[in-house]
Amino acid sequence: MIFYVLYRIGQILTLNSPLKFSYRAAVLLADIQYLMGFKERRAVTENLKTVLAKPSQDDELRRTARDVFRNFAKYLVDFFRFSRISARYIKEFIKLDGLSNIEDALKSGKGVIMLSAHLGNWELGAFVLGTLGYPISAVVLTHRNVKVNNFFKNQRAMGKLKSIEFGAALRDCYKALKNNELLALLGDRDFSRNGLPVVFCGKSVVVPKGPAALSYRTGAVIVPSFITRNNDDTFTFAFEKPILPPVTVNDEEAAIKDIMGRYIPVIESYVRRYPGQWYVFRDFWNPTNEELYPDTVI
Repeated sequence: MIFYVLYRIGQILTLNSPLKFSYRAAVLLADIQYLMGFKERRAVTENLKTVLAKPSQDDELRRTARDVFRNFAKYLVDFFRFSRISARYIKEFIKLDGLSNIEDALKSGKGVIMLSAHLGNWELGAFVLGTLGYPISAVVLTHRNVKVNNFFKNQRAMGKLKSIEFGAALRDCYKALKNNELLALLGDRDFSRNGLPVVFCGKSVVVPKGPAALSYRTGAVIVPSFITRNNDDTFTFAFEKPILPPVTVNDEEAAIKDIMGRYIPVIESYVRRYPGQWYVFRDFWNPTNEELYPDTVI
């Protein structure tokens, strides 16, 4: 219940304050959380040590870890402000880079998997695509608290996003792709208990195989997509080249590994490029069972 109250207070304050003021207030609160949240700070620092290949006491590492908290706070401000985001805002503040890759992928008629990560502002990305008129669904994790869960679903619906709850996701995923729609999935953290090990930033980690499996089984094209914050708090929404499922591989496991082998390096490249916008507040490479499969995830 406390999280619902905090989210609602944050939303009310954000909607009744200038955006720049909201960002400044969010950064101040993020700095406090960075100092007081020992567990989260330690996890973020450990993750970034691998990404940046830096020792614990490195100044760049510390600045980047602090930036993770700050940028995530700004991410929440943007999420709270969805009711204020219009087509005009998108035109002025969000640069679309490679949007034609979606159009090309849709020509297959088998749907498009918009693959991203817990990086930048993936919620805003889905909102933008829905606002631009693309039918889009996204697989989302369920919050334990019903009020919190409904709050997130309602915010997402403002951008015409259809939320597919994780527990009963598969049928609705197939339906969206069959209708030649966009399906948004995140490919960096595995919550399914059914992922596959890959090498990510030089170390082995289990990541979800769902995007690759859906692509192979349905013929849907994967378009890696990332919306990242610029220094002036505008955004760049980049759509990478489409990844097509193999048509000559009859072995599903081999096909899934082939597809993952082509998109995991893309995700890794963005994490390396924007480490201060990678929001993983748990030990990514050595998670506990509780961290792998939490009851509530933002």
